[in-house]
Amino acid sequence: MLTRRDFLHTAAASAVVIPSLAHAQSPWPVRDIHAICGTPPGSGADIIVRFYAKKLQDLCGRSVIVENRPGAFGNIATEYVARSKPDGYTIFIAPSSSYLGAAPSLFKKLNFDPLNDFEHVAPLLKNAWILSVSGDSPHKTAAELTAYLKAQGDKASYGSLANTGLISSELYKAQFGLKTVEVKYKATATALNDLWAGNLAFIHIDPTGGGAHFKSGKLRPLAMASAEPLKAVPNVPGAREAGILNSDVVGWWSVVMPKGTPTAVLDQLETWFSRITADPETQAFLTNIGCDPLPGNRGMLRGLLEKEIANWREYVKIANIEVM
Repeated sequence: MLTRRDFLHTAAASAVVIPSLAHAQSPWPVRDIHAICGTPPGSGADIIVRFYAKKLQDLCGRSVIVENRPGAFGNIATEYVARSKPDGYTIFIAPSSSYLGAAPSLFKKLNFDPLNDFEHVAPLLKNAWILSVSGDSPHKTAAELTAYLKAQGDKASYGSLANTGLISSELYKAQFGLKTVEVKYKATATALNDLWAGNLAFIHIDPTGGGAHFKSGKLRPLAMASAEPLKAVPNVPGAREAGILNSDVVGWWSVVMPKGTPTAVLDQLETWFSRITADPETQAFLTNIGCDPLPGNRGMLRGLLEKEIANWREYVKIANIEVM
């Protein structure tokens, strides 16, 4: 027989258990995750996003669907992520040094706050864009290209691809007082076609987008935009060796999510991406596309981004780039 004392003890226990159940989080993930990419399908960045999306899919047991939202130097994709529901099902695998670090210095108005509208989850990789000419160009070194461009004045053009490509080229121009005219491109393939047709003197291209063309000889790498060479691209001189003393542009990628994404989700993703970075298959993939791994944790990312934002303020001043 249930006594009054037993009844009160049972009721007290229920009062403790029921609230804890009310606050329990549902399992994650229970449906497909969408990985946002800021460039078109087939681009160098798209190749990277799809690799990491497949790796994440293998770990989480759910489909990770890549959504391409190109345009506006990554701003379209970045704003989309900032406005997405923070439920753990929208993930941004992005060149954060460019999309988040550069944007405040390159655009008069942004519809997102790079530091405070996002959860910065995990570092992935680093790379540097490469000063490149067509494989049939007569210029074998950066010095030879520079001499040609000085003689051409504003009659020569270069192609700009993304924020990092733009600033890498403009720092190179600023170092030598070049007047080479910028031509903007949304897609790598279009810029390369114009380079091969002789309409452009040079481009700065990311090692992923240019990798196959470097191997085939259709593109000739002259110098990295980073001061020193990367381990993955040991045969291309760093900017310092090539005489471009004002350039040390190192791009880095990270995983970004909408502000307010549950901490449990962030913790799980940080763990998974740490495993992905350490995976030998990932190491081999990065080496093949000219990138170095960037191990670390999400605690380092805010400081890294703050530093990048400050760097880009200086880059824009040095290169005298007009804010868009």
